[in-house]
Amino acid sequence: MAAEPVSRFNARNAAEYERSMGRWSRRMAPLLVAFADIGAAASVLDVGCGTGSLLFELAKNPALTRIAGIDAADVYVAATTAKAEDARIDVRHGDAAAMPYGAGEFDAALSQLVLQFVPDPVQVFREMRRVTKPGGVVAAAVWNSYGGMPHQRMFWDIAAILDKAAVPIRNNTWVRPMTRRGDLSTAMAQAGLVDVVESALTIWMDFADFDDFWQPIAGGEGTLGKYALGLSAMEQDRLRDALRDSYCAGQPDGERSFACTAQVARAMIPLS
Repeated sequence: MAAEPVSRFNARNAAEYERSMGRWSRRMAPLLVAFADIGAAASVLDVGCGTGSLLFELAKNPALTRIAGIDAADVYVAATTAKAEDARIDVRHGDAAAMPYGAGEFDAALSQLVLQFVPDPVQVFREMRRVTKPGGVVAAAVWNSYGGMPHQRMFWDIAAILDKAAVPIRNNTWVRPMTRRGDLSTAMAQAGLVDVVESALTIWMDFADFDDFWQPIAGGEGTLGKYALGLSAMEQDRLRDALRDSYCAGQPDGERSFACTAQVARAMIPLS
């Protein structure tokens, strides 16, 4: 039997990820940092650091002496390492469910927009608890894929109308673990974290025009891109044209803005 993947995310190209999600992760990062309220923390771990949106936001804090990141995708680790000019930033390739850090190495551990893609989120929270000092902070954010991502809802509903094979993909996307209200809090409690607080964070995703919306999908990154690349050229054109009609909604092509919401939760490491 093949080993279960450490991440179910379709990571292919760091530059394409930046276009498809990285630019929005950068908008979410300061909101997550503020919500996490890491206080006087000197060392922070970013679990599932991707192309570094959260790491580079954390680096704006001069009080931090160590900013570590771990990700399962070699291409993202390489891209982030190449961009990381701050000596405090250290990025490693690894499994969030079995991290290469000792007990209590960090004052806080954060995870942004990744836990919906790991096979066992509770185990990841157990690892975040293990590597964080007693009294430290653990915080995480995950997109509310069912009701908080309207442009992706548009994509999958149209895809499901055009292609019956897209129906189970759409359905699985909407009900992924950690994406619904209460999922993060429940998983944190199961991992032994305490004083759990859950909320929601919203950002605007602004597209210059339909091409700005479609090209990152056509680039093949992430769940949407993986599906689109699996279509024949004719099927992909049909999907693109239907999406354009919905995006434009009878108006001239141009800028569109979508309010997108993530579930977020914060907890503490027990003192004993």
